[in-house]
Amino acid sequence: MLRFRLALAALLLVGLSGLSSHVSARAIGQLNAKAITITLPADIKWTKGPTSERAILYGDPSKPGYYVVLQKWLPHNNSRPHKHPNDRYIQVLSGTWWVQTGANYDPAGFKPVPAGSFVVHTANEFHYDGAKNEPALLQISGMGPDTSTQAEAR
Repeated sequence: MLRFRLALAALLLVGLSGLSSHVSARAIGQLNAKAITITLPADIKWTKGPTSERAILYGDPSKPGYYVVLQKWLPHNNSRPHKHPNDRYIQVLSGTWWVQTGANYDPAGFKPVPAGSFVVHTANEFHYDGAKNEPALLQISGMGPDTSTQAEAR
């Protein structure tokens, strides 16, 4: 009997996961748009760069004010030492994010940060980060403007 219930539950989950986004959008449409804004995954606009992909969820990182972005580091890519003028708050959503601190670039010193972790990049402190063998998806928030200053080559 337990096997039957587990199989039935699995079938229900598979069936529900197959619902298209228009069903979700119709249900969301019944909410007060003044009270809540929802962006479905299919409606998130990603921009692709050579080392990562990025989506702005809220605000404008280039302007003063609060912002939230998704950043996906592509495998075998990372930044060079840099700093930001404001604190940045990062949640690792999936994959392993690799980080290091300091102005001298040393990729052998990267430390792994697993999915589910929360990280604060403190303002004006040098760091660098990226992905090794798998993509790393991050949610980054902070106060704009979000700019970077590269460390001088040493």
